[in-house]
Amino acid sequence: MKPKNKQFTAAGTDIEEVKRLNAASGLTYNQVKARLANQKKN
Repeated sequence: MKPKNKQFTAAGTDIEEVKRLNAASGLTYNQVKARLANQKKN
């Protein structure tokens, strides 16, 4: 579902597009660190 009023930053970046791309990008740095720490324990 697309928002009716797109929000843009001062530089012209589409905020919803950035959120969508971030959600699809995979693990964050901290998530990777946590998984590696858990693997070391086991």
